[in-house]
This record gives sequence, C-alpha cells and structure tokens, in this order.
Amino acid sequence: MSTSRPASSLTTIGKESLRDQVLQALRSAIVSGEMEPGTVYSAPFLARRFGVSATPVREAMLDLTRENMVTIVPNKGFRVTEVDDVELDRITQIRQLLEPPVVAAVTPLIPEADFPELERLAENIVEGARADDLVSYTEADQVFHLKLLSYADNPRLVDLVSDLRGQTRLLGLAGLLEQGRLIDSAQEHQVIVELIRSRDAEAVEQFMHQHISKTRTTWAGRSDGQRPGSAS
Repeated sequence: MSTSRPASSLTTIGKESLRDQVLQALRSAIVSGEMEPGTVYSAPFLARRFGVSATPVREAMLDLTRENMVTIVPNKGFRVTEVDDVELDRITQIRQLLEPPVVAAVTPLIPEADFPELERLAENIVEGARADDLVSYTEADQVFHLKLLSYADNPRLVDLVSDLRGQTRLLGLAGLLEQGRLIDSAQEHQVIVELIRSRDAEAVEQFMHQHISKTRTTWAGRSDGQRPGSAS
C-alpha cells in the first residue's frame, strides 16, 4: 500500500452529499495529477485525509473503478489508472470535434440574464488557482465547461464530454502552480465568457480550440507544440 500523500487540497469534506463530494474531489485529484498515476491508495488512508469514514471513500472509488479511473488492488486499495499519450491525444481530438463548434453554436442563444452566473463560474476557477488548490480548480473547470455545453440541450453530449474529461490527465497543472502561471490559465475562462457575451461565434470557436489544445501541451506539462514522446 502506498503512503504517498494526495494533494494538500484534499481537505476535510463537509457532511452534505458526502459520497458525491468525495467522488468529485477524488475525480478532480486524479485528473489534475494530485493523485499520481500508477500509485496505490488505500481507502483508510484517503479517509483520514478527508476526515471521513472509509465507507464513502470506498463507495466513491468503486464508482471510479466503473469509470476506469482506478483499478482494484486486492487487499491493498485502488491504483490510479495510467493513460498513455496516444489515448490522451485521441480524447483531445474528440473534444476538439465536439466542444468548440457546440459552444459557438450556443453563443447567440445564451440569455443575457445568465452571464452573471457564467462570470461566477469562471471566477471560481480563478479562485481555485489563487488558493493553490488544484482540486477546486479542476472541479470548477469541469462545472464551467459542462454548463456551456448544457445550452445545446443535449444531455448525451454533456455526459460524453464529462466522461472524456474524466479520462484526461493534466499532469502539468502542478508545475504551472509552482511557477505562478496557473492564474493565467484560469483567466482564459473569463475570456471565453466575454467572447460569448460579444456574440462573436467565430472568435469563440477559435479560442475554444486554442484552449482545449492546452490539455496536450501546457496543462500536460509540455511546451506548446511539443509532441507526445519527444524529449523534454
């Protein structure tokens, strides 16, 4: 059993919707790389980090097993699934095909009255970065992007993108945090809101393509344009 410590941002969870909160925090910790690929974590160890009993942790980890985010290691715990570069490239390619054109299509449809909420969701991402909290950052990022897609009134699309995001690994976020650059990345979401508010669908689509591409460069821990497998 690994004694590796998950991120310091995995702080005590409140009592409301305990299992769901633990599940979302674990999912975000895996996506952000706070819980390391290939590492085995026991439910009691994670429960101590959350300040909860082991039961909701085990339940959440079993949900993540069904999502292929972790695998069960008998008598030890759960191993975080590693996703190779080829698979990550495929995930990003699918997201590029789906998200930019959909967000562009809904740009003229989003009611003006909804922009305060969109601004708040974008600000939540920035606050996560300012707080050096990768789990909160990743959770807020997920909520923001799925909210934009929800305007297409296609729950299957939202579920598909949610699943794809869950399989993404953003192992470069910790480095951006250490370099003080994560806030810049977070503020891109505020740019997205402003572009949508301008009703410039073409600019929204172009910026979304640039934004998502960073899941395989900057946020993956690579220099922009560096190909998977190339020397660092």
